[in-house]
Amino acid sequence: MATTEQLAFQDVAAEYKQQVDQQLDQLTRYPAGSPAVLTEAIRHSLLSAGKRLRPILVLMAARACGQQQEAVLEAACAVEMIHTYSLIHDDLPAMDDDDLRRGLPTCHAVYGEANAILAGDALLAQAFEVISAMPAPAEVVVRCSQELAAAAGGCQLVGGQVDDLAAEQGLRTLEQLESIHRRKTGAMFRVALRLGGIIARASDEQITALDTYGDRMGLAFQVTDDLLDHAGDEQQVGKRTGKDLDRGKLTYPGLLGIDQSRLRAADLIQQACQAIECLAPLHQPLVGLAQFVLERDR
Repeated sequence: MATTEQLAFQDVAAEYKQQVDQQLDQLTRYPAGSPAVLTEAIRHSLLSAGKRLRPILVLMAARACGQQQEAVLEAACAVEMIHTYSLIHDDLPAMDDDDLRRGLPTCHAVYGEANAILAGDALLAQAFEVISAMPAPAEVVVRCSQELAAAAGGCQLVGGQVDDLAAEQGLRTLEQLESIHRRKTGAMFRVALRLGGIIARASDEQITALDTYGDRMGLAFQVTDDLLDHAGDEQQVGKRTGKDLDRGKLTYPGLLGIDQSRLRAADLIQQACQAIECLAPLHQPLVGLAQFVLERDR
Protein backbone atom coordinates (compact mmCIF):
# COMPACT_ATOMS: atom_id res chain seq x y z
CA MET A 1 0.00 0.00 0.00
CA ALA A 2 1.30 3.45 -0.90
CA THR A 3 2.43 5.71 1.95
CA THR A 4 1.05 9.19 2.57
CA GLU A 5 4.25 10.61 1.11
CA GLN A 6 4.02 8.44 -2.02
CA LEU A 7 0.43 9.53 -2.61
CA ALA A 8 1.45 13.17 -2.16
CA PHE A 9 4.26 12.67 -4.67
CA GLN A 10 2.01 10.94 -7.21
CA ASP A 11 -0.60 13.70 -7.10
CA VAL A 12 1.88 16.57 -7.29
CA ALA A 13 4.12 14.85 -9.86
CA ALA A 14 1.24 14.21 -12.25
CA GLU A 15 0.21 17.86 -12.11
CA TYR A 16 3.78 19.12 -12.53
CA LYS A 17 4.61 16.70 -15.34
CA GLN A 18 1.62 17.95 -17.32
CA GLN A 19 2.69 21.56 -16.79
CA VAL A 20 6.26 20.82 -17.86
CA ASP A 21 5.19 18.81 -20.93
CA GLN A 22 2.87 21.59 -22.08
CA GLN A 23 5.52 24.27 -21.61
CA LEU A 24 8.21 22.23 -23.39
CA ASP A 25 5.83 21.76 -26.30
CA GLN A 26 5.30 25.51 -26.53
CA LEU A 27 9.01 26.30 -26.19
CA THR A 28 9.89 24.04 -29.12
CA ARG A 29 7.40 25.47 -31.61
CA TYR A 30 10.22 27.29 -33.36
CA PRO A 31 9.89 30.07 -35.94
CA ALA A 32 10.61 29.48 -39.61
CA GLY A 33 14.36 30.00 -39.14
CA SER A 34 14.82 26.57 -37.57
CA PRO A 35 15.46 23.79 -40.12
CA ALA A 36 12.66 21.22 -40.06
CA VAL A 37 15.00 18.30 -39.38
CA LEU A 38 16.49 20.09 -36.37
CA THR A 39 13.06 20.86 -34.92
CA GLU A 40 11.96 17.26 -35.44
CA ALA A 41 15.10 15.87 -33.82
CA ILE A 42 14.73 18.14 -30.79
CA ARG A 43 11.06 17.37 -30.29
CA HIS A 44 11.62 13.63 -30.85
CA SER A 45 13.94 13.51 -27.85
CA LEU A 46 12.56 16.27 -25.63
CA LEU A 47 8.86 15.45 -25.89
CA SER A 48 9.17 11.67 -25.57
CA ALA A 49 7.70 9.95 -22.53
CA GLY A 50 10.30 10.82 -19.92
CA LYS A 51 9.72 10.72 -16.17
CA ARG A 52 10.56 14.47 -15.86
CA LEU A 53 12.13 13.87 -12.45
CA ARG A 54 14.55 16.78 -12.69
CA PRO A 55 12.04 19.48 -13.62
CA ILE A 56 9.59 18.05 -11.09
CA LEU A 57 12.34 18.46 -8.48
CA VAL A 58 12.62 22.18 -9.32
CA LEU A 59 8.90 22.64 -8.75
CA MET A 60 8.76 20.45 -5.64
CA ALA A 61 11.72 22.25 -4.06
CA ALA A 62 10.04 25.62 -4.49
CA ARG A 63 6.83 24.19 -3.05
CA ALA A 64 8.72 22.70 -0.07
CA CYS A 65 10.14 26.15 0.64
CA GLY A 66 6.65 27.60 0.71
CA GLN A 67 6.52 29.43 -2.59
CA GLN A 68 5.47 28.73 -6.16
CA GLN A 69 6.16 31.29 -8.88
CA GLU A 70 5.84 31.40 -12.64
CA ALA A 71 9.63 31.55 -12.94
CA VAL A 72 9.94 28.08 -11.40
CA LEU A 73 8.33 26.44 -14.46
CA GLU A 74 10.80 28.18 -16.77
CA ALA A 75 13.73 26.96 -14.67
CA ALA A 76 12.25 23.46 -14.65
CA CYS A 77 12.10 23.43 -18.47
CA ALA A 78 15.68 24.69 -18.71
CA VAL A 79 16.84 21.79 -16.52
CA GLU A 80 14.97 19.28 -18.67
CA MET A 81 16.51 20.74 -21.83
CA ILE A 82 20.00 20.24 -20.46
CA HIS A 83 19.16 16.75 -19.26
CA THR A 84 17.79 15.80 -22.69
CA TYR A 85 20.81 17.29 -24.49
CA SER A 86 23.04 15.15 -22.27
CA LEU A 87 21.03 12.03 -23.11
CA ILE A 88 21.21 12.70 -26.86
CA HIS A 89 24.99 13.05 -26.68
CA ASP A 90 25.39 10.19 -24.18
CA ASP A 91 23.61 7.83 -26.60
CA LEU A 92 25.97 8.58 -29.51
CA PRO A 93 28.21 5.81 -30.88
CA ALA A 94 31.29 7.63 -29.58
CA MET A 95 29.85 7.59 -26.06
CA ASP A 96 27.51 4.83 -24.79
CA ASP A 97 26.29 3.78 -28.26
CA ASP A 98 22.62 3.26 -27.38
CA ASP A 99 19.85 2.67 -29.89
CA LEU A 100 16.85 2.99 -27.54
CA ARG A 101 15.86 5.80 -25.18
CA ARG A 102 12.55 6.35 -23.37
CA GLY A 103 11.08 3.51 -25.40
CA LEU A 104 11.94 5.13 -28.75
CA PRO A 105 14.89 4.91 -31.15
CA THR A 106 17.62 7.30 -30.04
CA CYS A 107 17.99 10.64 -31.77
CA HIS A 108 21.02 9.65 -33.84
CA ALA A 109 19.34 6.39 -34.88
CA VAL A 110 16.52 8.38 -36.48
CA TYR A 111 18.17 11.60 -37.64
CA GLY A 112 21.85 10.69 -37.98
CA GLU A 113 24.81 11.51 -35.75
CA ALA A 114 25.40 15.03 -37.05
CA ASN A 115 21.80 16.13 -36.53
CA ALA A 116 21.72 14.49 -33.09
CA ILE A 117 24.83 16.42 -32.03
CA LEU A 118 23.32 19.66 -33.32
CA ALA A 119 19.98 18.97 -31.62
CA GLY A 120 21.83 18.56 -28.33
CA ASP A 121 23.79 21.76 -28.97
CA ALA A 122 20.57 23.67 -29.67
CA LEU A 123 18.91 22.40 -26.48
CA LEU A 124 21.92 23.37 -24.38
CA ALA A 125 21.82 26.90 -25.78
CA GLN A 126 18.05 27.19 -25.44
CA ALA A 127 18.19 26.17 -21.78
CA PHE A 128 20.08 29.35 -20.99
CA GLU A 129 17.84 31.42 -23.25
CA VAL A 130 14.85 30.15 -21.26
CA ILE A 131 16.33 30.64 -17.80
CA SER A 132 17.71 34.10 -18.60
CA ALA A 133 14.22 35.24 -19.65
CA MET A 134 12.33 33.88 -16.63
CA PRO A 135 10.19 36.42 -14.77
CA ALA A 136 12.28 36.91 -11.65
CA PRO A 137 14.50 39.62 -10.14
CA ALA A 138 17.82 40.08 -11.96
CA GLU A 139 19.90 38.76 -9.08
CA VAL A 140 17.83 35.55 -9.00
CA VAL A 141 18.17 35.10 -12.77
CA VAL A 142 21.94 35.60 -12.61
CA ARG A 143 22.40 33.20 -9.70
CA CYS A 144 20.24 30.53 -11.33
CA SER A 145 22.13 30.88 -14.62
CA GLN A 146 25.47 30.52 -12.83
CA GLU A 147 24.32 27.50 -10.84
CA LEU A 148 22.95 25.76 -13.93
CA ALA A 149 26.08 26.48 -15.98
CA ALA A 150 28.33 25.09 -13.24
CA ALA A 151 26.21 21.93 -12.87
CA ALA A 152 26.29 21.30 -16.63
CA GLY A 153 29.99 22.06 -17.05
CA GLY A 154 33.39 20.44 -16.99
CA CYS A 155 33.64 19.94 -13.24
CA GLN A 156 30.18 18.39 -12.93
CA LEU A 157 27.95 16.79 -15.61
CA VAL A 158 30.44 16.84 -18.48
CA GLY A 159 33.41 16.07 -16.26
CA GLY A 160 31.60 13.10 -14.77
CA GLN A 161 30.88 11.78 -18.26
CA VAL A 162 34.55 12.13 -19.26
CA ASP A 163 35.73 10.27 -16.17
CA ASP A 164 33.05 7.62 -16.67
CA LEU A 165 34.38 6.90 -20.16
CA ALA A 166 38.00 6.89 -18.96
CA ALA A 167 37.24 4.58 -16.02
CA GLU A 168 35.82 1.68 -18.03
CA GLN A 169 39.13 -0.16 -17.75
CA GLY A 170 40.40 0.96 -14.35
CA LEU A 171 37.66 1.80 -11.85
CA ARG A 172 37.73 -0.40 -8.75
CA THR A 173 36.51 1.43 -5.61
CA LEU A 174 33.17 2.69 -4.33
CA GLU A 175 34.71 6.13 -3.75
CA GLN A 176 35.76 6.39 -7.40
CA LEU A 177 32.38 5.18 -8.63
CA GLU A 178 30.43 7.62 -6.48
CA SER A 179 32.74 10.50 -7.37
CA ILE A 180 31.75 9.99 -11.02
CA HIS A 181 28.05 9.61 -10.35
CA ARG A 182 27.89 12.59 -8.00
CA ARG A 183 28.81 14.60 -11.10
CA LYS A 184 27.39 12.67 -14.05
CA THR A 185 23.99 11.99 -12.44
CA GLY A 186 23.86 13.86 -9.16
CA ALA A 187 24.81 17.33 -10.39
CA MET A 188 21.54 17.82 -12.27
CA PHE A 189 19.45 16.52 -9.36
CA ARG A 190 21.20 18.90 -6.99
CA VAL A 191 20.94 21.95 -9.23
CA ALA A 192 17.26 21.26 -9.91
CA LEU A 193 16.56 21.42 -6.18
CA ARG A 194 18.81 24.43 -5.64
CA LEU A 195 17.10 26.38 -8.43
CA GLY A 196 13.69 25.76 -6.88
CA GLY A 197 14.98 26.94 -3.53
CA ILE A 198 16.71 30.02 -4.95
CA ILE A 199 13.62 31.15 -6.86
CA ALA A 200 11.50 30.58 -3.74
CA ARG A 201 13.95 32.76 -1.76
CA ALA A 202 14.76 29.88 0.58
CA SER A 203 17.15 30.30 3.48
CA ASP A 204 20.73 29.01 3.32
CA GLU A 205 19.71 26.20 5.69
CA GLN A 206 16.88 25.15 3.40
CA ILE A 207 19.07 25.18 0.29
CA THR A 208 21.73 23.14 2.07
CA ALA A 209 19.05 20.62 3.07
CA LEU A 210 17.81 20.41 -0.53
CA ASP A 211 21.37 20.03 -1.79
CA THR A 212 22.10 17.15 0.59
CA TYR A 213 18.82 15.49 -0.36
CA GLY A 214 19.75 15.83 -4.05
CA ASP A 215 23.22 14.38 -3.51
CA ARG A 216 21.97 11.26 -1.72
CA MET A 217 18.94 10.80 -3.96
CA GLY A 218 21.09 11.21 -7.09
CA LEU A 219 23.42 8.44 -5.96
CA ALA A 220 20.47 6.21 -5.08
CA PHE A 221 19.00 6.85 -8.52
CA GLN A 222 22.23 5.63 -10.11
CA VAL A 223 22.28 2.51 -7.93
CA THR A 224 18.75 1.62 -9.03
CA ASP A 225 19.66 2.48 -12.63
CA ASP A 226 22.55 0.01 -12.45
CA LEU A 227 20.28 -2.62 -10.93
CA LEU A 228 17.76 -2.11 -13.74
CA ASP A 229 20.52 -2.41 -16.34
CA HIS A 230 21.61 -5.65 -14.69
CA ALA A 231 18.21 -7.31 -14.35
CA GLY A 232 15.46 -4.94 -15.51
CA ASP A 233 12.85 -5.53 -18.20
CA GLU A 234 13.94 -3.70 -21.37
CA GLN A 235 10.40 -2.82 -22.38
CA GLN A 236 9.63 -1.28 -18.99
CA VAL A 237 13.00 0.44 -18.65
CA GLY A 238 12.67 1.96 -22.13
CA LYS A 239 16.30 1.41 -23.10
CA ARG A 240 18.61 -1.49 -23.83
CA THR A 241 19.59 -3.40 -20.69
CA GLY A 242 22.77 -5.38 -20.00
CA LYS A 243 24.88 -2.91 -21.99
CA ASP A 244 27.10 -1.92 -19.05
CA LEU A 245 27.96 -5.57 -18.38
CA ASP A 246 28.66 -6.12 -22.09
CA ARG A 247 31.12 -3.21 -22.10
CA GLY A 248 32.88 -4.33 -18.93
CA LYS A 249 31.80 -1.16 -17.19
CA LEU A 250 31.96 -1.15 -13.39
CA THR A 251 28.57 -0.66 -11.75
CA TYR A 252 27.19 -0.87 -8.24
CA PRO A 253 26.08 -4.52 -8.69
CA GLY A 254 29.45 -5.33 -10.24
CA LEU A 255 31.29 -3.77 -7.31
CA LEU A 256 29.00 -4.54 -4.36
CA GLY A 257 26.74 -7.33 -5.61
CA ILE A 258 22.96 -7.18 -5.96
CA ASP A 259 21.98 -7.39 -2.29
CA GLN A 260 24.55 -4.87 -1.06
CA SER A 261 23.60 -2.49 -3.87
CA ARG A 262 19.99 -2.58 -2.74
CA LEU A 263 21.07 -1.91 0.84
CA ARG A 264 23.24 0.98 -0.36
CA ALA A 265 20.30 2.51 -2.23
CA ALA A 266 18.02 2.15 0.83
CA ASP A 267 20.62 3.80 3.09
CA LEU A 268 21.07 6.71 0.66
CA ILE A 269 17.31 7.26 0.44
CA GLN A 270 17.05 7.26 4.24
CA GLN A 271 19.79 9.91 4.40
CA ALA A 272 18.03 11.95 1.71
CA CYS A 273 14.75 11.97 3.62
CA GLN A 274 16.43 12.85 6.90
CA ALA A 275 18.15 15.83 5.25
CA ILE A 276 14.85 17.57 4.46
CA GLU A 277 13.07 17.04 7.77
CA CYS A 278 13.59 20.77 8.40
CA LEU A 279 11.16 21.44 5.53
CA ALA A 280 8.27 19.50 7.10
CA PRO A 281 5.37 19.27 6.45
CA LEU A 282 5.79 20.61 2.90
CA HIS A 283 8.53 18.07 2.23
CA GLN A 284 6.13 15.12 1.85
CA PRO A 285 6.18 15.00 -2.00
CA LEU A 286 9.99 14.98 -1.93
CA VAL A 287 9.97 12.08 0.53
CA GLY A 288 7.54 10.26 -1.75
CA LEU A 289 9.77 10.91 -4.75
CA ALA A 290 12.73 9.42 -2.88
CA GLN A 291 10.66 6.32 -2.13
CA PHE A 292 9.71 6.12 -5.81
CA VAL A 293 13.39 6.21 -6.81
CA LEU A 294 14.12 3.32 -4.45
CA GLU A 295 11.26 1.18 -5.77
CA ARG A 296 11.24 2.15 -9.45
CA ASP A 297 11.16 -0.45 -12.20
CA ARG A 298 11.94 1.85 -15.13
